[in-house]
Amino acid sequence: MKIGIVIGTNEPEVVWNAFRFGIRALATNHAVNVFLMNSGVELEEIRDPRFDIQEQVNQFIQKNGEILACGTCQKSRHKEGTAACPLHTMDDLVKIVEESDKILTFG
Repeated sequence: MKIGIVIGTNEPEVVWNAFRFGIRALATNHAVNVFLMNSGVELEEIRDPRFDIQEQVNQFIQKNGEILACGTCQKSRHKEGTAACPLHTMDDLVKIVEESDKILTFG
């Protein structure tokens, strides 16, 4: 199954759980794409001692999960794309929605 996850928040526990779900889905042989938008594009700056988000992101990427980030949302925050948060467009989100069997939203 192809699963699309849209993360639209920088709330640590929510983001942590979204990636935990993504990792589990990948481990059970599903294809997973994450699209970051709104404050979700702040992924790399989220810090919380209770929720190791960067570790979850690293595991997600190691298991071949794909992360895309809204370029407009990043630019509005004066951010550039990075390896973990590459710049993409709403067209890419439309493609994820079209190609996915299920879409989940967090935040």
